[in-house]
Amino acid sequence: MFSKSRINEPGPAKDTDASKAPDIAKKSSGLPPMDTQPAAPKAKPPASVLSSDLTITGNLKTTGDIQVEGTVEGDIRAHLLTIGENATIRGECVADDVVINGRIVGRVRGLKVRLTSTAKVEGDIIHKTIAIESGAHFEGSVQRQDDPLSTGGQQRAAAKAQVTTEG
Repeated sequence: MFSKSRINEPGPAKDTDASKAPDIAKKSSGLPPMDTQPAAPKAKPPASVLSSDLTITGNLKTTGDIQVEGTVEGDIRAHLLTIGENATIRGECVADDVVINGRIVGRVRGLKVRLTSTAKVEGDIIHKTIAIESGAHFEGSVQRQDDPLSTGGQQRAAAKAQVTTEG
C-alpha cells in the first residue's frame, strides 16, 4: 500500500567535509554520480578448435583464439593461434601469439612465435619475440620487428638470409 521513502531513513551520514578535494568530474558534468563498481569481467570465449578430420580451403579471421588440428589451405588471422602436432597450414599465419607444433608452409607473423620440438615451418617468420625448441625444423628467413603484425615489413623479410635449424 504505502512505502516508506529511503530519503528520510537514518543511515550512515555521507561525508560532506568541504576540506576534501572535490570530485571535478561530478561537479563539472552536472550528471548524477555513477556507480564506480566495475562490471564483472566478461569470460573469455574458448578457443575455436578445428578437428583433425577437418580440411578448410579459404581464409580464417577472428579476434579470438584458434586451435588447428586439421588442414587449412588459406590464411589465418587470430589472437592466439595454436597449430596442433598433426596439423598442416598452407598460407600466412598472423596472430599476437603463435604456437607451432605441426607444419606450416607459408609466412608466420606474430608478436610471440614459438616453435616446439615437433614444428616444421617452411617460410619466413616475422616476430617481436621468438623461441625455437631443439628438434624444430625451420627453413626460411627470420626477422625481428617491433610491429610484426603490420604489413609494411613483409618485403624486407623476403630479402633476409636463409636459415635452417634442425635438431
